[in-house]
Amino acid sequence: MHYIPCTKEQEKELLTEIGISNFEELVSIIPNKLRFQDNIGVGGALSEFECENVAKTLISKNIAASENLCFLGGGVYDHFVPKVVDAIANRSEFYTAYTPYQAEVSQGTLQYLYEFQTMICELSGMDVANASLYDGASAVAEACSMALSATRNTKIAISKTVNPKYSSVVETYLQNRNVEIIYIDELNGKTQFSQLNDIHEDLAALVLQSPNYYGVLENWEVAKKELNNKKTLLIAVSDPVSLSIIKSPGECGADIYAGEGQSLGNYMSYGGPFIGLLAVKSNLVRRMPGRIIGKTLDKEGKEGFVLTLQTREQHIRRENATSNICTNQGLIALRATIYMSLMGKSGLPALARLCYEKAQFTAIEISNLKDYSLPYGTDFIKEFTVKVNTSARSLKMKALEFNIFINTIDGDGSDSLIQICVTEKRTMHEIETLINFLKST
Repeated sequence: MHYIPCTKEQEKELLTEIGISNFEELVSIIPNKLRFQDNIGVGGALSEFECENVAKTLISKNIAASENLCFLGGGVYDHFVPKVVDAIANRSEFYTAYTPYQAEVSQGTLQYLYEFQTMICELSGMDVANASLYDGASAVAEACSMALSATRNTKIAISKTVNPKYSSVVETYLQNRNVEIIYIDELNGKTQFSQLNDIHEDLAALVLQSPNYYGVLENWEVAKKELNNKKTLLIAVSDPVSLSIIKSPGECGADIYAGEGQSLGNYMSYGGPFIGLLAVKSNLVRRMPGRIIGKTLDKEGKEGFVLTLQTREQHIRRENATSNICTNQGLIALRATIYMSLMGKSGLPALARLCYEKAQFTAIEISNLKDYSLPYGTDFIKEFTVKVNTSARSLKMKALEFNIFINTIDGDGSDSLIQICVTEKRTMHEIETLINFLKST
């Protein structure tokens, strides 16, 4: 424990110094009706030793993916993380670095964030990337906010094949902005673009994910053509590993790229911290949230790195800002930068192809089993949807008994769909273990 609370004597000394007699008097400016009156449910005070024991008990209830067979997907992936990523990211000059407001003392931090932005631009085919956001969901929500600001329109269309967690965050972001969110239907795991014909008017953007929540590849180029409106923006959402082997959002005509960067050298970590990726075409750069790192020359002609376009941020522009995002996931971005540097332009596509080959093999083997099928076909990279002739939720819980992690599809009212993801970490023996389990149930 790194914090030792004040003693009663110290507390009294502090209160006397500021001229009050007790803590209640300190907070008396807060009306009673605004104070939390109920029990917060954490129990009474505990000693340091007791706190540690409670924490250990809670931790012991977790079932670590790294110690079991993990076939989980849905936006968080169990990729291999080279130990050199940990070794470099754990250097004290990196993990203790503060936000780089003073460029003259932050060149190392600024440089790796600049390299991070450059690599995300290369993957996404966009012109400018920022130095990251909180996670994939907030990146999609910020992309929608940018589109509303840029177009002055009031409707956002989201495909039903987009990760529902992303859509939920978008709804939360926009709930008090008089914005209409329209969900575009799907058929056989793909977006039905024909529905866009009825909502061109006042449409700020279409959000389309590929590979989508079901693992199926969508067509950004067709989507852009279907919009048939120069003012409506296309927001492309994708896993960055998959981007290494498919046509980039920029090449397909997308205006904004948003995604989750956890798969780039970061562990699953029970759900975070993660990192949001956001990149845009140059005409939208002044509407980007967060921070952007630029490269320049100092007065002696030497190369240097700085924060640029800072006037757009909430901590300066306040209510006139396009976003209240003032920060970034610097340490997670560092890990992603190290990872992408190690993998290189040939390594990352090779990794994606390995995932593709293993996932395709697994899917075909499962589809050959009785009572299992692939409702959306094999147009996927590393994760896919399986239809089962039993309860998907019961199957998921049964798999846990055998230390196998699979997932169900959010919002699946039929309780018949499971989600399988196969990364490069899954060995043939582990894949066979999954198939044998499914065969026996």
